[in-house]
Amino acid sequence: MTIYLDAVWTLNFFLDMMLLMLTQALARDGTRKLRIAFGAFIASLLVPISIYFPDSFVSSVTGKFMYSIFIIICAFGFTNIYRMMKLLLLFYFTTFAMGGGLVAIHFLFQNPVGVSSSGLLTYNSGYGDPVSWIFIAVGFPIIWIFTKSRMDKHAAEKIRYDQQYPVSIQIRNKIYSTTGYIDSGNQLVDPLTKMPVIICDQSFLKKWFTESEWKQLKDANDNLDFENLPKAWEKYVHIVPYQGVQGSGMFLIGLRPDKLVVYYENQKIITNKLLIGIQFADLTKDQSYHCLLQPQIIKLATVYSA
Repeated sequence: MTIYLDAVWTLNFFLDMMLLMLTQALARDGTRKLRIAFGAFIASLLVPISIYFPDSFVSSVTGKFMYSIFIIICAFGFTNIYRMMKLLLLFYFTTFAMGGGLVAIHFLFQNPVGVSSSGLLTYNSGYGDPVSWIFIAVGFPIIWIFTKSRMDKHAAEKIRYDQQYPVSIQIRNKIYSTTGYIDSGNQLVDPLTKMPVIICDQSFLKKWFTESEWKQLKDANDNLDFENLPKAWEKYVHIVPYQGVQGSGMFLIGLRPDKLVVYYENQKIITNKLLIGIQFADLTKDQSYHCLLQPQIIKLATVYSA
């Protein structure tokens, strides 16, 4: 059997490079790419070592573990034991995740059930079925992109989830509950009353309105015709002027609630000194929350034990 050492070594270098880059992304580490490339080169040396010295200590389980530590130190440097172990575990995690993904795709495209020459059904578990280098070269980047994109999205969703809290709003003696998201970018304040403005979407706010009342509100918002607001809601509606992202003046239809309750970290925050801006659309596609909370509410509202 002919082994093209240069091709196998080069392929392993790029695979190790991608694994270390994924480890760096998960750890949010600021190590330079040149150092990551050096770590990938050290990792790729396992190829000639395994071929020319198959019985060496590095080929054993203990040797591979120690060599992994050496790879991490070469790629990211050594600051302390905790950081090194964190990076090492992430490196193993990405390696197993990528390898498992490749095996799963390989098994998916294989036919595990077949018919033998004698007409009997046979089952091939996939063990011992070789995976071609072309398959690895094509499949590995695809799995890498998919894994990184999913992990980035999961991290973003986790951050968003950590800032979500149960919210109850009372308007005209009707109380409904939903999930609110504390948006640090929402600094909207009504210039007349100086009250903070939260944003709630239509799927939540429509619970307080009839279909005709909501249609009147939407028409008033679309046409900036605030004289045709629902009569029953005139004393609850407040027009909030604000400056858009492009610097142009705009208006937001707001509501004065009777009470807002936010269940925030074992505390119950209650206030009525705010306005609710109406968003005539959904805030999120997944309906995970329906209210953008203003950070000032958490700081200025009355706090009770939950």
